[in-house]
Amino acid sequence: MLLVPLIVLISSGLFQGGNAACSTSVSITTASGTHAPQGEICSGDLIFEENFDTLDMKRWQHELTLTGGGNWEFEWYNNNRSNSFVQDGNLHIKPTLLADETGEAYLTSGTLDINGGAPSEACTNAQSYGCLRTGNADNIINPIKSARLRTLYSFNFKYGVVEVRAKLPAGDWLWPAIWMLPAYNQYSGWPASGEIDIMESRGNKQLFNTQGVNIGTQQVGQTLHFGPNYSYNRYSYAHFERNNEAGYDTAFHTYQLKWTDQQITFLIDDNEVGTVSPPAGGFWELGELGATGLDNPWKSSSNQRMAPFDQEFYILLNLAVGGVSYFPDDASNPGGKPWTNNSPKAATDFWSGREQWLPTWNVGTDDSHLQVDYVKVWAI
Repeated sequence: MLLVPLIVLISSGLFQGGNAACSTSVSITTASGTHAPQGEICSGDLIFEENFDTLDMKRWQHELTLTGGGNWEFEWYNNNRSNSFVQDGNLHIKPTLLADETGEAYLTSGTLDINGGAPSEACTNAQSYGCLRTGNADNIINPIKSARLRTLYSFNFKYGVVEVRAKLPAGDWLWPAIWMLPAYNQYSGWPASGEIDIMESRGNKQLFNTQGVNIGTQQVGQTLHFGPNYSYNRYSYAHFERNNEAGYDTAFHTYQLKWTDQQITFLIDDNEVGTVSPPAGGFWELGELGATGLDNPWKSSSNQRMAPFDQEFYILLNLAVGGVSYFPDDASNPGGKPWTNNSPKAATDFWSGREQWLPTWNVGTDDSHLQVDYVKVWAI
């Protein structure tokens, strides 16, 4: 189903920045940050546009951490043009092997301290030994280098239409994501303040779940995460999947979000995938959280129907690898899965099994890259 309002917004085609009087109506969208429009925002304004003619470090901040994204993933997010660069108008996020730079022995015996001396080199997340790791035989240093970019300081917004045109990577155990997190954690830490996943996928070409469904490159997930604490993340009440037999790695697609003060709609290539319209009791009622005996963190919101999705969020683009949550142990994959999600040495097992996954990355080509053509946001 075509989303007509999205097309109308795109046709406006101008970054008005709120400098002129609104020709239609004042928007309910708000925005902040160094690259946010100043003054009045009008409905239909293009308030953020990135075409990746260059890699603008003032607009996109690199996260620098070994923390593993809360899932003990196997990558080191860093700022290096081997892992994030612009080429022919596209942002490329590319995974590389740390051992190619340091030698393999470093993974089991070295110490990696990413606490930099300059402000731009400061470790951005210390959780789970995210700033300092020493390798040993059971727990190696993160063996993959990659990148995670965000607009936390340059552009945050509440309510709007987002469109990201991207080509997803192919390669076993790659985990690309286009998503959003709250700028200020108004309702406490994750997931109480929410998370919006515009696109998540897996790089395996032949990863099938127990029902025989391809959950690799043929599938994209779009999800809202919410709940009073980690144990009560009710994402399953707001999760959608869409399969494409050709694979989302074979061509560019547009991943879209329409976010209003009443509902959130996910789309791919202008086709609706799913809509979350919370009831009068909001996400507390939608997630059936009343029976938990916990306190509702969103009860003080002026828009209880949409809280925690009633605050400004920022945009993230990243390519993760592995981890202990996203790749099911019971899924089938050629050559198997080198680690299990309950293994105390998952990263080591993953690295030891590189003869299974490394050939699927087609190193030397763009196959394993997350490629992003543009990111645009319109006011509603």
